[in-house]
Amino acid sequence: MEFLRPTTWAEALAAKADQPEAVPIQGGTDVMVEINFDVHRPPALLDLNQVAPLRDWSVDEGGYRIGAGVSYTRIIDELGEAMPGLAQASRTVGSPQIRNRGTVGGNLGAASPAGDSHPPLLAGDAVVEVESRDRGVRLIPAHEFYLGVKRSALEPDELIKAIRVPAARGPQYFSKVGTRNAMVIAVCSFAIALYPEERRVGTGIGSAAPTPRRALEAEAFLADEADWHAPLDEAVLRRFGELCSGAASPIDDVRGTADYRRHAVGVMARRTLGWAWNDYLGRRAA
Repeated sequence: MEFLRPTTWAEALAAKADQPEAVPIQGGTDVMVEINFDVHRPPALLDLNQVAPLRDWSVDEGGYRIGAGVSYTRIIDELGEAMPGLAQASRTVGSPQIRNRGTVGGNLGAASPAGDSHPPLLAGDAVVEVESRDRGVRLIPAHEFYLGVKRSALEPDELIKAIRVPAARGPQYFSKVGTRNAMVIAVCSFAIALYPEERRVGTGIGSAAPTPRRALEAEAFLADEADWHAPLDEAVLRRFGELCSGAASPIDDVRGTADYRRHAVGVMARRTLGWAWNDYLGRRAA
């Protein structure tokens, strides 16, 4: 196995263009597991740890631009107030050691349906910034990024450069069901983001379909039925959960049954919406 170690972004793009089969590695929390268990043995690894700009984040009028090499720990410590949903999801990732090494960029690159960062990225209107040496930068909305189980919209010569996430414009919450409280892959997960000024809600479902996905019918229902000046009607809350559950298309596997996942998605949807709505009303009253 060849080991490529560029020190600049230009060198990294050149290496990926010349060897499209090379697998990028930063934290290695997904890649090394597959190599160690002989699930995947790529002909080359492209180590991006020396590419310093990937570890930077910045803010402008459009929101936050998070380099693909920014760790979960830094998102929690430095960006928790700006994007609480993503920070909450980051807190559920593995152990402290994994959070210190793992990155949202790597989570996107793996494109696993169970990745913890995917639901809040979907709910939060994130955009994935990718680049190739020969075709330049491309911006992919999160809801267009996931194509199948561990398949993404990345072309063979492209690398993930950054994730662009608007600053939270209302409450955000993330919930995850696992077989234990820590160091666990999600049985299923759910994220919600409120946009009070637009009178809409964003959703994200994880580990309950071939790809992470939004509950679009549930989002449209809430936009039409919710009274943004009052507590949520119980019937509205219940219907929202049902629609989110219906948006899932899970399978039976060793971590849970399809029926359980559908049920859990509905429960998490109702709970996170209730938490977010109460938070929103509390802020209005303050």
